[in-house]
Amino acid sequence: MNISDKLADLNVARFKSFREVPTKDDAKQAMYAFTGDVYVGLDAESFDEKDIEFAQEHVRMLSGLYGLLRPLDVMQPYRLEMGTKLKTKRGKDLYDFWGDRIAKKIQEDLKSSGGKAIINLASQEYFKSVDLKKINGDLYNFQFLELRDDQYKFISFNAKKARGYMTRYIVKNKITDPMEIQGFNLEGYLFNPGLSSEKEWVFTR
Repeated sequence: MNISDKLADLNVARFKSFREVPTKDDAKQAMYAFTGDVYVGLDAESFDEKDIEFAQEHVRMLSGLYGLLRPLDVMQPYRLEMGTKLKTKRGKDLYDFWGDRIAKKIQEDLKSSGGKAIINLASQEYFKSVDLKKINGDLYNFQFLELRDDQYKFISFNAKKARGYMTRYIVKNKITDPMEIQGFNLEGYLFNPGLSSEKEWVFTR
């Protein structure tokens, strides 16, 4: 995994204690379990009951280990990036392992909800696990850029948090019409129509 000795020790211990059927002490609901920059921006602890219900219905989280998670799905702590070259009987890496199963589940969720829009706030590494040929929907992609030295630039650390901010904005405002997302205005970001195309939207600050 190319991680530090400290992180390696932590994850060896996690995998040794991993249970097929976890207890309450071993596991946590997904949107509260992840602690990366995206989830700092999401700030799920600030959600009220209606926010949680909306998130459970509309938000899906991509995982190298679990595939597709709903916010309240219970999971155990782990580290397994989607891009990890882990060989299994299904192929050479996790993209081969998951195949079209993630996409099929997303399509099932779209069909049951009656929706057509897919708001992609995942990184390229993770969204690569979604076989778009298996999905009948309208895909919207996003970029978050910063004005530095008179040029708009991609700053990875800030863009990760911005994806969480936008998810929080969608949940808090119960947005189901993609066009309403253009009103996103958290942490100084605003929709930039001059840099955007029909379904590739850029937000700048």
